[in-house]
Amino acid sequence: VHVKMADEAACVGPAPTSKSYLNMDAIMEVIRKTRAQAVSLNESICCSWLLIFSLPPKLKPSLSLQALEGVTFIGPDTHAIQAMGDKIESKLLAKNAKVNTIPGFDGVVKDADEAVRIAREIGYPVMIKASAGGGGKGMRIAWDDEETREGFRFSSQEAASSFGDDRLLIEKFIDNPRHIEIQVLADKHGNALWLNERECSIQRRNQKVVEEAPSTFLDPETRRAMGEQAVALAKAVKYSSAGTVEFLVDSSKNFYFLEMNTRLQVEHPVTECITGLDLVQEMIRVAKGYPLRHKQADIPINGWAVECRVYAEDPYKSFGLPSIGRLTQYQEPLHLPSVRVDSGIQQGSDISIYYDPMISKLITYGSNRAEALKRMEEALDNYVIRGVTHNISLLREVIIHPRFVQGDISTKFLPEVYPDGFKGHKLTDLERRQLLATAASLYVAEQLRSQRFLGTQRIPLAKSQRSSWELSVNLEDGVHPVAVSKSGSSFSVEVDGMKLNVTSEWNLASPLLSVTIDGTPRTVQRLSRDASGNLSIQFLGTVYKLQILTKVAAELSKYMPEKAAEDTSSILRSPMPGTVVAVSVKPGDTVRNPRICI
Repeated sequence: VHVKMADEAACVGPAPTSKSYLNMDAIMEVIRKTRAQAVSLNESICCSWLLIFSLPPKLKPSLSLQALEGVTFIGPDTHAIQAMGDKIESKLLAKNAKVNTIPGFDGVVKDADEAVRIAREIGYPVMIKASAGGGGKGMRIAWDDEETREGFRFSSQEAASSFGDDRLLIEKFIDNPRHIEIQVLADKHGNALWLNERECSIQRRNQKVVEEAPSTFLDPETRRAMGEQAVALAKAVKYSSAGTVEFLVDSSKNFYFLEMNTRLQVEHPVTECITGLDLVQEMIRVAKGYPLRHKQADIPINGWAVECRVYAEDPYKSFGLPSIGRLTQYQEPLHLPSVRVDSGIQQGSDISIYYDPMISKLITYGSNRAEALKRMEEALDNYVIRGVTHNISLLREVIIHPRFVQGDISTKFLPEVYPDGFKGHKLTDLERRQLLATAASLYVAEQLRSQRFLGTQRIPLAKSQRSSWELSVNLEDGVHPVAVSKSGSSFSVEVDGMKLNVTSEWNLASPLLSVTIDGTPRTVQRLSRDASGNLSIQFLGTVYKLQILTKVAAELSKYMPEKAAEDTSSILRSPMPGTVVAVSVKPGDTVRNPRICI
């Protein structure tokens, strides 16, 4: 999508990032050829670039860098990026700037034995973190010596693979905290602002899933204290651009510095919604050398904004393991009010193993939190994504959960609410009847449509249309007898002794179907159907599989043989797509605890 939107585009290499977006020579060659005046780069690339430009002319590489000397980097300078990109150095700088920090070891952990010694001194539980890490990569929680040794090994391997830097640090693990971050904006003239907070506590594997601004937890005094410390840190490293200072906040509203991200965060739209500032525009102005246009007193909190990260992931596996595939159908809910979608894909795009599986950022805004959440619920119901597995069902369940609605959240929200893993929406008795009535009405509407061709009876001498049907609907909890009668565009459906009235325009060609069930509006999606009566419907965010048969067909179906289930006892399947990097066995070995490394 970004290539289509650009006036001019240049290919920087093949899909693997090491050969394209992280290839400094390729990036700089494109800058030279296009005569770009300014550039925004990956942090590690821009650090290398800015460091090269700071060298004496005789020491600069042979690539025509002299022609690039006038190019402006949109972002902070090298010192800030390096200092804040290294978790060890950033923690020391934060301490010196009088920012609250988490107790821990401030040096580099040499080996697993030293990691165990340090963990014992700090006191369990501890967090093992990659010094150069981010995005939840290279992080492990250890509750004892054995987990510390294992965590050290896995974290160092993941850190080396993801960041090319296997250095680790260890600090006290703050149990059951909130993850709240402060957006900062600074210029090259010594001015800096804090643009309020973002609540980012809904996470899986230390990666954010749902964000909102402001936080339900902070009072004005705590907000001001966090903001002032964030600005103090930004000034300490002479920061200039938009950046984010992340904190962990305990139940007593004590807050501790976590890290500073020297870039524009994924969740920045919620800050834009409540402040009215365009952060990208402000970054470009700062890079050009202009002073900030606003004072701290000018920064408002207007309304409430919520962002859901829509991923190509299977939420039923560890709250989201990546899915790959092609988007065969894609429709964003932009027809709804106060909805924003930031995405880089379109119908026909491929979700591959080379990049983060994020499909989009879905943002809704309201005058208050309840309004923003209601609009998010509607937006998720109206979001059409086909071809890949996605996490819409998990997102919807999170935002309607009573604990989330009340603001009772922490970074442990998902494992606490779903201790046995996410299972989808649990239907109430009324919701189950609504689903069965909608599915039966869809079935009958499809049968009636199949009898007509261009508005005419296919067989002129056919008998007049039926007005009632007796069906058998098989849902996961059992078989339900359903009686349907038609009156105009409405269906009267009797399910489990209860009558419901289902009305709709019945546009079966549309991916979205708006139905009203006894006055309750619902948006459903019919994902698939076949000649055997099997039907998949997305209802309240979750996909349900049903089988709908006529009463006669249902009675006869018991004589049909069932297909035997596949024997998977001798098959080892990866839970997610990836590359096999090691198989630590050979023919003849006895395997007691099999593990596949991906």
